[in-house]
Amino acid sequence: MNRGLPARRLVGAASVMLALFLATALAPRAFAQRLTLKQVMTFAFPDEITAAAHGERVAWVFNIKGVRNVWVVDGPNFNDPRAVTHYDEDDGRPIASLRLTPNGRTVVYARGSELNEVGQVADPNSLVVRPQQQVWAVDVDSGGEPRLLGTMDCRSEGCEDIEVSPNGQMAAWAARGQIWVAPLSGGFTAQAIGYVRGDNVEPRWSPNSEEIAFQSNRGDHSFIGIYSFASRKITYMRPSFDRDVLPRWSPGGRRIAFIRLPGIENKQPIIPLHVTHWAIWVGNPKTGAAHRIYDQTGNTLNDSYDWLRANVSFHFMAGDRIVFAGNMDGWNHLYSVSANGGTPICLTPGQYEVKDVTVVPGRQWVLYSSNENDIDRRHIWRVNAAGGPPQDLTRGKTIEWFPVETGDGKYNLCLGSSATTPAMPYLITPPGRRIIAGNLIANYPSSELVVPRQVIYKSLDGLPIHGQLFVPRGHIEHAPAIVYMHGGPMRQMMLGFHYMDYYHYAYAENQYLVSLGFVVFSVNYRTGIMYGRAFEQPPHAGWRGASEYQDIVAGAKYLQSLPYVDPNRIGLWGGSYGGYLTALGLARNSNIFKAGVDMHGVHDWSMFLSHWWGLLGRTHTGAPPDIAQAMKLAWESSPDSSIATWKSPVLLIQGDDDRNVPFNQSVDLVQRLRAHHVPFETLVFPDEIHGFLRWKSWMRAYAATANFFVRVLIKGEKISTNN
Repeated sequence: MNRGLPARRLVGAASVMLALFLATALAPRAFAQRLTLKQVMTFAFPDEITAAAHGERVAWVFNIKGVRNVWVVDGPNFNDPRAVTHYDEDDGRPIASLRLTPNGRTVVYARGSELNEVGQVADPNSLVVRPQQQVWAVDVDSGGEPRLLGTMDCRSEGCEDIEVSPNGQMAAWAARGQIWVAPLSGGFTAQAIGYVRGDNVEPRWSPNSEEIAFQSNRGDHSFIGIYSFASRKITYMRPSFDRDVLPRWSPGGRRIAFIRLPGIENKQPIIPLHVTHWAIWVGNPKTGAAHRIYDQTGNTLNDSYDWLRANVSFHFMAGDRIVFAGNMDGWNHLYSVSANGGTPICLTPGQYEVKDVTVVPGRQWVLYSSNENDIDRRHIWRVNAAGGPPQDLTRGKTIEWFPVETGDGKYNLCLGSSATTPAMPYLITPPGRRIIAGNLIANYPSSELVVPRQVIYKSLDGLPIHGQLFVPRGHIEHAPAIVYMHGGPMRQMMLGFHYMDYYHYAYAENQYLVSLGFVVFSVNYRTGIMYGRAFEQPPHAGWRGASEYQDIVAGAKYLQSLPYVDPNRIGLWGGSYGGYLTALGLARNSNIFKAGVDMHGVHDWSMFLSHWWGLLGRTHTGAPPDIAQAMKLAWESSPDSSIATWKSPVLLIQGDDDRNVPFNQSVDLVQRLRAHHVPFETLVFPDEIHGFLRWKSWMRAYAATANFFVRVLIKGEKISTNN
C-alpha cells in the first residue's frame, strides 16, 4: 500500500535516498560526511515519566523509531528497566497520560490520537479501519496483556488526563464532554458519572476516593462541580457568572482550591493584549461554600493570568499552603500563600523562569526545572512550599526536565539530555545524574555531533536575542548557512536535545544538516519562553505586527558577518510558527534568504482570525469594535500579503489532518505561488497530523528537507515554477 505519498511533484524515491546517504557531489567539507539521517534519528525518546505514590517504582514511555511502549524500573538500584507493553509497529498511536497505581503494580495509559474538529481520529497509516483513542491498564509484574478500560476520544491535542483513584481501584478521565470512570480490574467498561451539561474536564479524585471534583465549561462561564458516588449528586462550588478552573483537593480532603477568572465580556477590542484578572478561592466541597483568599487585580501584563503554566503549577500543599504560578516581577515563578489568606511569598526569586513543576509525596516540597544561572539550559531544583532557599539538584553542561520523586521519598529521577546525547531517564545523584537504560543508545553517533555555541546578538531594534550556532568541524570557508526557527511560539530551543519529541527530532535534523556542511543558527526569537514576560508577550508580535520577524533578519545578518559563511547562500526552515517565519522571510526578503523549507506554517493570519471569531461567536454575540482594523493588520502580518516579492524557492511539507494549522493555509499559498511563478516543491502526508505521528513521516520530511537544501544551496539547482 502506498502510504503518505506526496500530493504533487515531489522529490522522488531516488532523491530521498540521496538525502539519506549523501557523500558525493557536495562541497569539500561534505566529502568527510559519515553521519546518516537514520543514525541521528534513531534514539529511544522518553516521555510521560511518573512515580508510584508508595515504594520505589518509576515508569515512562519510550518511543523507539515510532514504536511506543511503557517501561518501568525499580529502586534502590534502578539498574534493570524493562518494557511492560510490547507494541511492535510504527503505527502512529501515541501513548499519553501514563499513570501508576499508588502501589505501582498497575500502569494506566491512553493510546491513540485525539479527535479533530469533526470527530475523526488520525489514521496516518491509512488502514481504512477507524482507530480509536482508548484507555488501557496492564499489571506490571504479571506479564499479562493490557486490558481495555474504555474509549477516550478527546477533541484537542494534549487533552488526555487520566486520574487514578487514591485507593488504586478506579480511573477517571474526560471524554466527549463527560467524566468517565472505570475499574482498573476491567470488571466493566467505562461509564459516565451521569449527564452533566457543558464540556466537563479536569477530573480530580478526593483523597478518600469517594468524590470527584471537575471543571464544567459552559462557554462564557464555568463551574467547579463535586460529584459524590454515595449520593449520586453534584455540588457546585459557589457558582457565579465567572469562569472557575483547576480544582485541587487539600491533602485531607476537607477543602477545595480553585482559580476564578472573569466571565467572557462581549465586544472587547482584540488588537491590544488583554490583562486577565484572576483570584484563588477555597471552599467546602460538602456545602459548596467558598471564599476568595487571594486576588490578582493589577493592570499590567505581569499581573495577568498565566494560561501556559497555571495548570502544572497550581497545588494544594501540606500545612495549608497553596502553590501557584505568577509573573509579578516579570518572570514566571512559584508563589505560596496560606489557604486562609494573606500575603504570598515568592519561592523562586530571580531573573529566570520555572517549568515542569512536580509535588513530592507528603506535599511539603516542590520539584521543578528552571534556567536559573544557565539561561539556555534547564536543571532540576527543589523548594519547600513554606519558603526557604531553593536547592539545585543538577547542574553543568547538561539539560534536565520532568523531575519525580519515589513514593518513599528517597530518590529523585528525571529525563535529561546533552548537546551530543539524546534524551534518556536519569537517577539524580546531586549535583549530577546517572543514566538509566543507557544500553539503548550505546551505538548512537554522539562523537559525530557538534556542540552548539551560545550566541547572544542584538535584533534590529536592539533587543537581545539568544541562539545556538552549529558549526561543522574542521576548516570551512564560504559555507552555506541555514536559520532555524522553532514553532509554538511559546518554546525555547536549548544547547542540547530538546524535551519535546517534535524539537528533539528538529535538533537531530540540524545536526545532520551540519554534517552535510551547513552552518546552522537556531534562533530563539521574541514570543518564546524563559526570557521573561516582556519577551514572551511583546505587543506587536504575530498577527498584531510580526515584530519577531526582525529577530530573524538580524539572525541572518549575524550569519553574514561570519567570515566562513557565504552571505549569498543562506536559507531558513522551521515548522508551525517556524514555518510561518520561513514563509515570511522568503516573501519579504528573498534577497537574503535563497531557499526555505516551510513545514505546516501559517500563511494568512486573517483566516485564523475569522476562525477564532467564529468559535467565539458560538458563545456570545457582537463583533469586536476593531475587527476590521484587526483583519487588515493580520493580513499585513502574513506571508501571503508579500507574495509579489517572493522569489526564492520553497519546499512545503504538511499532513492533511493537521489539527493545529489548517491544511488550507498551504492549499491557498500554493495557488498564490503558482500565480506569481514562484519555484516550489511539495511533500504531503495524507492523514498525518501537525506533529507527525509516525517516525517514517519524520524521516521522509527531514530527508526531503536536507535534499532540498543540498540541491539549491550547494549544487545551485534551479527549482521549477511549473508545479
